[in-house]
Amino acid sequence: MTKGKRPRTVEIEGVTLHLAHPDELDIAWVGQQETMKQLLAAWSVIDDQDLPMNPRLLGKPGVGKTTLAYATAKLLERDVYIFQATMDTRPEDLLITPVVDGEGSIRYVASALVSAMLSGGICILDEGNRMSEKSWASLAPLLDNRRYVESIVAGVKVKASPDFRIVATLNDDASTYEIPEYIHSRLQPQIILDFPESDEERMILAENLPFADGEILDYVTGFLQAAHAADEPFTVRDGVNIARYALKMLAASEASLTDAVQQSVVHVLGEDAARYLTTD
Repeated sequence: MTKGKRPRTVEIEGVTLHLAHPDELDIAWVGQQETMKQLLAAWSVIDDQDLPMNPRLLGKPGVGKTTLAYATAKLLERDVYIFQATMDTRPEDLLITPVVDGEGSIRYVASALVSAMLSGGICILDEGNRMSEKSWASLAPLLDNRRYVESIVAGVKVKASPDFRIVATLNDDASTYEIPEYIHSRLQPQIILDFPESDEERMILAENLPFADGEILDYVTGFLQAAHAADEPFTVRDGVNIARYALKMLAASEASLTDAVQQSVVHVLGEDAARYLTTD
């Protein structure tokens, strides 16, 4: 349901649900086309009795997991709904939330996830391993062949459209919950997103900073590649911030490009990160 006027309410078992709006982002995926093919394959249906899978994208924060998921969904010309998971996410946040309006009556508001289920869109469950097991448990029937969720708050069962797809992005860091095994087995396949190669990384920087000259893009790319080789967690997102801040400093002062980038690295990532800057 990507063209024309979309209904913003849906009635289920006598309960009116108010749907969220899809997310519209101006982003593009650059490089690592193989991971996009893997995600498309997981979402595909090859037989009338087949079902789409529920892949998980795993990688360090900032490597582009959400960008990949969004760009892949847009290839299918589908509405995309992003749900940002946090440590405070409750089951009702994931599904349906009651809201008291100005007249004192209750409106039931569907989450981005449930809105995607009902409209046949694609949901990106972002940073899913920041959620607790209690929240994940509410999604168990959605992630197997039942493909529904039950809202205790609204007292309804919501079935997913056959066109509905979901992907969970998971950060490969320590500040997350362990996903329970019964959920882990439902989030398959695992697609790993690693640091890009040098030419791809420079392309990503250029895509995000079309106003930057080639010299600064080369310098920041060299820094990132040196950091990757040392197994540092610095990502292209860090590189974009470094280059952007350096460009601002160049515009505001008479600093050299080298000095601007060096200062930017220290301000963005700390003094220890400066060891990966080239001196020539």
